[in-house]
Amino acid sequence: MPERLFVCTPSKLGAYEDCPRRYRFAYVDRPTPPKGPPWAHNSLGASVHTALRNWFGLPVRERGRGAVPTLLKATWVREGYRDLEQERAAYRRALGWLDGYLEGLDPAEEPLGVERVVAARTGVLAFNGRADRIDARTGAEGPEAVIVDYKTGRTGLGPDDARGSRALALYAYAAARIFRRPCQRVELHHLPSGAVASHEHTPESLARHVSRAEDTARDIVAAEKTLATGADPDEAFPARPGTLCGWCDFRSTCREGSATPPRAPWEGIDRSGGGEAGGAG
Repeated sequence: MPERLFVCTPSKLGAYEDCPRRYRFAYVDRPTPPKGPPWAHNSLGASVHTALRNWFGLPVRERGRGAVPTLLKATWVREGYRDLEQERAAYRRALGWLDGYLEGLDPAEEPLGVERVVAARTGVLAFNGRADRIDARTGAEGPEAVIVDYKTGRTGLGPDDARGSRALALYAYAAARIFRRPCQRVELHHLPSGAVASHEHTPESLARHVSRAEDTARDIVAAEKTLATGADPDEAFPARPGTLCGWCDFRSTCREGSATPPRAPWEGIDRSGGGEAGGAG
């Protein structure tokens, strides 16, 4: 019998690559171990992403910058902040980001998709994920699709970040098949700075990303089969202790991770002045 396709998202693959133990806690163990408190930087990032999604959902005539306060207030996530003062400062910061970003957009331009689920199959995996935005643009050879991912966290994003993003590459691979047009350009839009980090993939570079995703899927399947034979769960899914442990939702459950000093739920706001929405899913 042929092997079943491994169903995954970018975040599922990324969880295993970062730390197999975290993958096990999130996707294998049932019931799922208790998570830590919500993160303020995730709340901030999610609020901004949802406000942008809803802005594109407005009729064209209503897509003015004046709609931003109402949209952000309606989508604001309040969890994780140290206190009301920090939350209000983050809210004002997010308003500024959105106002500046939307100033550079043409309200009449309709993307191919906003928060669009894309999916594709290979011989190993069945991939699906949600792209922040997929633009319709005209390239040198005619109509093309462009993957746009919003970033609200760390500064210093560059072309290497866009080139190395597994999620964006998989989105491009899937979008080309869904929309039946080339999709090789991927962009990271950093709202706090207004910077855009981009990369133009080739069919070969996209194929390499897909191949590495398949390799990760094979590793996961092998680990799950080892676990099913009665192996020690901690050996089948070993921990990879490091700086990420302090930010892990399952830090208190993991012996190795709990040895790392914890991060406060609001610390991501203080450190970077921004936040992420949990990454590409």
